[in-house]
Order: sequence, then structure tokens, then C-alpha cells
Amino acid sequence: MQPDMTPPTVATRATANRRLAWLLVLVMAGFFGFGFALVPLYNTFCQLTGLNGKTGDADSAPLSADTNRWVTVAFTSTVMPGLPWRFQPEQRRLRVHPGIPSSVTYLVQNRSDRTLNGQAIMSVSPEAAARHFKKIQCFCYSRQTLRPGEKRQLLLTFFMLPDLPDDVRTVTLSYALFPIDGHTS
Repeated sequence: MQPDMTPPTVATRATANRRLAWLLVLVMAGFFGFGFALVPLYNTFCQLTGLNGKTGDADSAPLSADTNRWVTVAFTSTVMPGLPWRFQPEQRRLRVHPGIPSSVTYLVQNRSDRTLNGQAIMSVSPEAAARHFKKIQCFCYSRQTLRPGEKRQLLLTFFMLPDLPDDVRTVTLSYALFPIDGHTS
């Protein structure tokens, strides 16, 4: 027996085309909805894992501290291309007790002849420490605007939660300073 080789009728082809069109519309709507949901999903994922510097913020210090333990916090900084600023921590390393707030300042200077805006983005490593790193005050919360040649100290106040895993002895806090909105004058 040979397969039916009769060409499809116009009505059969039109029905198949309508089904395909509806399927494509549904797929497009699904992608559109996924696009809107992606930002909140990504933010939630970053908050849970500490990815992309979303370590969580704190209004105040924790109620307990682990004064029997020291953790070394190393500070690094990078200025991204397109922003002629100098940006560096005043201290490269700081020993802290988990649960006790500490502060460090970063120096920033606009080395251009125009007013520029920048925004710092933080990351913490190792990843296991990111959920335990809490910021009380951070210059990364807002845009920094510097006039030509202006220098400024930027403050970071933070603490490590006392339940930081015992195998974490060194935490590296890295800031990348990005240009935003071009220049203002």
C-alpha cells in the first residue's frame, strides 16, 4: 500500500496555517511575558545568591558578634573604560570580627576637565561569603557626580554576619566604577 500522495486542499492548508499562526502568537506572548518577569527574577536570584553585589543591606549591626574569630576583608577597585577617574580604597586589607561593624573609605578623583557621573557596582568573593556580607552605608547606593579635578572620600560601613562559614577566612570586596549618563557639562 502506498502513502496518500494527494495534495492538501486549500481548506486543509488554511486550517494548518491558522493553527501555526495561533501557536506563534502564543509563543510570542510567552516570550514577551518572560521578558517582563526576567528582571524581578534576576534580582531575586542575585539577592539569594549574592551574585552581582546584591549582598543585602542592613539598617543596623547584628545583635551578636563572634569576637573569637577574625576575617580578613581585602578591598579592590576598578575604573571601567570611558571614565577618567582615579578610584582606590584607602586600606587594601582590614581584619574584622564577624558581627562588628567596620568602615573603610575609598578615594575618588575626576581627572578630566568636565563634570562626570559614575556608579559603583560591588561584588563579593568567595560566593559563600556574599550572603553574609551586609552593608549599613555604601557609596554604591547612589550616583557620584564629580566636577573637574574634584577629589572625594567615599564611605562604606559593613559587617559580616556571625554565621559566616568557618572555612571563610578571607573575603574580597571588589568595586567596579562605571560611567553613567555621559557628562553633565
